[in-house]
Amino acid sequence: MISIIPQSHCRIIERFGKPLKVQQSGLAFKIPFLDKVRHVPADWGTETNKNGYFIELTEQITDTMPRECFTRDNAKITVDAVYSWRIVDPIKAVYEVDELHRSLLQAALNAIRSDVGSMSLDEILASRVKLNESLVSQLTDTVSKWGISLIRVEIQELKADAATSTSMLQQVDAERRSRALALEAEGDAIATIKRAQADKDAAILRAEGQAKALEIAAEAEKNYLAKLAETVGDESSLRCLLLNKTLESFNVMTSNPASKVFIPNSVNSFIDLGNEFGRVK
Repeated sequence: MISIIPQSHCRIIERFGKPLKVQQSGLAFKIPFLDKVRHVPADWGTETNKNGYFIELTEQITDTMPRECFTRDNAKITVDAVYSWRIVDPIKAVYEVDELHRSLLQAALNAIRSDVGSMSLDEILASRVKLNESLVSQLTDTVSKWGISLIRVEIQELKADAATSTSMLQQVDAERRSRALALEAEGDAIATIKRAQADKDAAILRAEGQAKALEIAAEAEKNYLAKLAETVGDESSLRCLLLNKTLESFNVMTSNPASKVFIPNSVNSFIDLGNEFGRVK
């Protein structure tokens, strides 16, 4: 008997109740009365089961639907995942497992519960890709025994319950406040350092200015004494300098009206020195 098998499909031929061969797309033959087409289980659905005996070989996608799981830290979350797979060995898919689709779904759910239960809520939310890879690795060995190639598993949605969501929001808010306080403290520390550096630079500049002013004053006084010594002689210039310094000190001491100043008895000698300096000049 001649039949046509659609593209990306196959069928299994049995002889005396045992699988004989797998016929791929195109023209297919079977011997009447001896060969029999194996009927695909009805629970496979129309996506995998075509006309009751054609097996779909293309990639298929199955949704686990939202399922409740508990994380390692006892947080209840709802997980919705999809997994992509295809049949690579029709003989195993038909004869090694009774209900293929249901077995695939249960294996996926068990893997999801196991992996979610081994991770904390923060780890799951932060590393969804890692969870997907772990699920693929865990399921591959199981489904390969059924002639299935698992292509990928993707977590579509992770939803926490109301209590967990409230706790997460409080945690996020606390972390934001903590970061804000840390940034504020860091800013204050930087500002303090900059102010201290500015004060240091200002003090250095003031000290340098004062030193320069004293240097200029000293140079001016040196020149003044040199000119004075040329005019009145070294001894008279020295006496004039002492008189000038004494008068300056009196000026400082008498700057405050509340201060009492006692003039020494030797003040007349300073006056005589001044008069002498006037006569010489």
